[in-house]
Amino acid sequence: MPSRHVALRRSLVALALLLVVALVATVVTTAVLVRRPLPTTSGELSVAGLSAPVTVHRDAQGVPDIYASTAADLFMAQGYVQAQDRFFEMDYRRHVTAGRLSELVGENADALEADKVIRTFGWREVAEQEWEILDSDTKNYLQAYADGVNAYLAERSTSQIAVEYSVLGLQVSVEDPERWDPVDSLAWLKAMAWDLRGNYDDELARAQSLATVRDVGRVDELFPDYPDTVNAPILSAEAAAANSAPAPSGAGAGASSDPLDLTSPAVAGAVDSAAQAVSAVPVLVGRGAGIGSNSWVVSGEHTATGSPMLANDPHLGLAAPSIWAQVGLHCDAVGDACPFDVTGFSFAGFPGVIIGHNPGLAWGITNLGADVTDFFVERTQDDTYQVDGTWNEMTTRTEVIKVAGADDVTLEVRSTGHGPIISDVLDVAPVTGTPTEVVDGVLRAGGGGYEVALGWTALTPGRTADAIFAMNTAADAEDIAAAARLFEVPSQNIVFATTDGHIGYQAPGTIPVRGVVEGPMPSDGTWPRPGWDSAYDWQGTVDPATMPSVLDPAEGFIVAANQAVAPAGAGPYLTSDWDYGFRSQRIRTLLEEQIAAGTPFTVDDMERIQGDTDNPFARLLVPVLLEQRLTTGFERGGQDLLRDWDYSQDADSPAAAYFSAVWAEMLALTFDDELSEEAAADGSDRWLEVVRTRLDDPMSSWWDDRRTADVVETRDSILQQALVNARSELTVRLGSDPSDWRWGSLHTLDLEHPVLGGESVPGIVRGFVNPPTLEMSGGASIVDATSWDASTGSFEVTAGPSMRAVVDLADLDASTWVVVTGTSGHPASSHYEDQLSTWAAGDSYTWRSSREAVEAESKDELTLTP
Repeated sequence: MPSRHVALRRSLVALALLLVVALVATVVTTAVLVRRPLPTTSGELSVAGLSAPVTVHRDAQGVPDIYASTAADLFMAQGYVQAQDRFFEMDYRRHVTAGRLSELVGENADALEADKVIRTFGWREVAEQEWEILDSDTKNYLQAYADGVNAYLAERSTSQIAVEYSVLGLQVSVEDPERWDPVDSLAWLKAMAWDLRGNYDDELARAQSLATVRDVGRVDELFPDYPDTVNAPILSAEAAAANSAPAPSGAGAGASSDPLDLTSPAVAGAVDSAAQAVSAVPVLVGRGAGIGSNSWVVSGEHTATGSPMLANDPHLGLAAPSIWAQVGLHCDAVGDACPFDVTGFSFAGFPGVIIGHNPGLAWGITNLGADVTDFFVERTQDDTYQVDGTWNEMTTRTEVIKVAGADDVTLEVRSTGHGPIISDVLDVAPVTGTPTEVVDGVLRAGGGGYEVALGWTALTPGRTADAIFAMNTAADAEDIAAAARLFEVPSQNIVFATTDGHIGYQAPGTIPVRGVVEGPMPSDGTWPRPGWDSAYDWQGTVDPATMPSVLDPAEGFIVAANQAVAPAGAGPYLTSDWDYGFRSQRIRTLLEEQIAAGTPFTVDDMERIQGDTDNPFARLLVPVLLEQRLTTGFERGGQDLLRDWDYSQDADSPAAAYFSAVWAEMLALTFDDELSEEAAADGSDRWLEVVRTRLDDPMSSWWDDRRTADVVETRDSILQQALVNARSELTVRLGSDPSDWRWGSLHTLDLEHPVLGGESVPGIVRGFVNPPTLEMSGGASIVDATSWDASTGSFEVTAGPSMRAVVDLADLDASTWVVVTGTSGHPASSHYEDQLSTWAAGDSYTWRSSREAVEAESKDELTLTP
């Protein structure tokens, strides 16, 4: 499903033209405008509310390490420093998560659609409810952080805070930013949970595929079972059985007497409307194919230091500035009153560290991908919905969306017992039942029909904020397990290692238990569900005590890269829609090979694996491609590149360019005849497995192009055509000599500012706020996971490693890290993109965390005084 960026694209054309005039009028004016918001990073600043002085050291990349005597001062200083560096990003995010983007940017169709959908979800409302159930210490930390942000905002004009406010002020009235509220931080967790929520794309894609394929069995072939005999799960069957008892499969067993017909035009229309609504939500963390992560941990028996090593690189959406804000948070004297000595990757807008290490434990996070959402198709009449033959009143509320410079927009939000109705949010044609449809004697013509409600665990208040601080101070596996019980959404894989030699894995998350119902489609959450049959309702949630975990496995390492957690049937049911494990298995292979060779791992080895560009699927497909007989020397010119290819997706590889073009052509030739644009083959890991399971069946009906009624295509005829088409396409794009082709010429990364980065903005502005275009190695389902969407006709990077980190538990100061851009959100700052070239090259910086090492490398020292 295509995602849409709400970034002021259309309305910014006139705005950006005005900006050009403002920026280039004089060099002096330009310099003042863009440099005015740059923060003070050395000397002394008075900050009202601190109880004692706080020291902030910044290294050569501008990364702040903060030292304070109390936890309140520590988080207040974090709020102040992150507001110095990234406040506009924080403000933009809180407007998005509250459904108030139109209030910030003015009249804009995309912004208004986003506001409508997010108000319907009620992210802010849920965050406000979460505030009431959090631990008192967590509340204090959040409040202290907010106090620090507000201390920075006090007595500063908008032009002193961020250049973006000066730009927006050319078109709309820009008032001073509101004070930061702790709930603003909590609402950001909802955005993180939404973008990492699991299988909602696959659930909708099944329904949308059925609308054209019209056969549940054939649709199931497009969503194969996880190949756990080919690509190993995170845990072995033995480990899963030893560490997590199976959860109950749910109540409600039996057959549905009133099943859901997803091929009905009315139902299909409601599903499509729901899909349009969820695609209107801005991408803040990342979405779609390629959103995942790599992580692994190796025990000390296999390392050169004798202590564990941990690696992590989350694959998320890439933009400028980076989603991550590196930071060190240190209590001058660590104890019960001030327990923090942690360094790592935070989110601007939320206190603490999300991924990182303290003196005794390091942890990494990848997306587990558990199924925590369901789409319930509801039978409705006006504001009522049917359950087990009874019509129930929906709950309703009215939302008023303010639009800068325009009239307010009123939105009525309706919810069933399953969640908010999302299929009527946008301005789409109403979906009604057929004129003759009768339900319980009621004719539903015109005024009734089908609508879709969203069930999502994150719409119930939870304690994920508590979990973050618990992880920041964790010392062992028991502490991680305790934090995981609080880490309700999004469901993530946690790998960890300790300085005293342990390695482990823990799966957290609130996972629904679904009723088992016999019907045309499974009731396990992989398909939309009939809301009118209570047997399909959630029956509770998985007991956190049964969530999978392992400590010190016998093989001496753990790989968690979005693959299945355990073999089918072992442990609680989490989802059927895993990443299919091509990346994770490649990591396992590299680890196993080095262990077998008896070569201990170093930090350099861990980084080398993170940068691995081997294409494991090419190893399967290329031999079949080389069997194809092409008729002319011109056609064979591309194919010949594959004969000596080492399967590396390096930027300078001609063969990688050709193989990728063949792959895109093959998917289009095979599947475009039966699938809609919304369900098109995007080339992600699922499609690798679909094709892998079809390669040995040359006469499969999927190979046949149904648009050619008088010809029955086979595997070989499709592959031959794909080889020829790719040769022609790259000749046009890259030249006639295949040896001159380069994967990097196609596979480029264009980082965009979330507000001023789009093509509708004049080039002089884009050149200021957007980093330069980069040629990239890697690709989809490769360890160096720079993903691209094969259904779009473009090879451009859509997601990738948002950061890379390697932690050496023997010497934490020997650890390494890097983010995609830099620590600053100010385009005029030297730290806006100073890590980009290092990141793109697969290199990193030393990650120092001890006070001695931090002070030795300090380039700026700032004292914040009461």
